[in-house]
Order: sequence, then C-alpha cells, then structure tokens
Amino acid sequence: MKNSELTARQMTSHEQILREAGLRVTQQRISVVTILAASTDHPTVDDVFDKARQLDDTVSLATVYRTMVVLESAGLIRKLTFDDAPARYEMTPQRDHDHLIDIDTGELIEIPGDKISELWCRIAAELGYEVINQHTILRGRRKV
Repeated sequence: MKNSELTARQMTSHEQILREAGLRVTQQRISVVTILAASTDHPTVDDVFDKARQLDDTVSLATVYRTMVVLESAGLIRKLTFDDAPARYEMTPQRDHDHLIDIDTGELIEIPGDKISELWCRIAAELGYEVINQHTILRGRRKV
C-alpha cells in the first residue's frame, strides 16, 4: 500500500465525507474519493482504477466499480453518461453546471455560470414547476 501520497488532512476530510454519508470507511473508498476530489477531467472507472492502484496496490477493478456505485447511491458522486462512451464521474458539484462534449475529440468541458440554469428555471416556472436540479449536455465541434 502506498499511503504516503495521502496526507493525513486529506484522509481525515475524505473519511468525514464517507461517514457523513453513512458509509463504512475503508482505505479503498478513501482512495477513490481522493482521486475524484482531485480530478479535473471527469475520469472513467478505468481511469480511477489506474490512479487508485498507484495509491493503494490492494485495490481491484471490481472494488472500484462497487465503490463507484455506493458513492453514487449516497449522492457523493455524479455519473455522466454520453451516448456510447464509457460513463465518466465527478464529485457531486456544490452548484449545478453543464457540460460541452467535443464530438471530434471526446473532451468533456465544464460550462460555468448560471445562464442555462436560469433559462431552464424560467421555463419550468412558466409551466408551473420548480427545478430541483438540472444538467445540460451540449455537443459541439471546435470552429477552425
């Protein structure tokens, strides 16, 4: 096990996240949460597994899959599915945001701001609804 890369502060913070969600705290779960919390690129399960093995050589691919399901069920992570591509993941954001997928490269880009959310909320209100959460996926190609 290569625990040296996990600082005591990160471990405590991630243990707390798991405990507050009512989940059992294991080294493997801490490793997965650490990877997702530090990630800026919306990793696949395989990406998480590769990084988890660097932190903890006892982690199996099956453990990562099970952990992802548990974390998603607990609301700690969000699964992003796009067409036939492998699912990608992010920590559940504090604020909703949207994504743009480059259809040529597969790059997933976060769209900051509230413009799209405000539009959906206004439309929902006109229809007599309140938006609980929203996530818009745009597909595009870089202009040349």
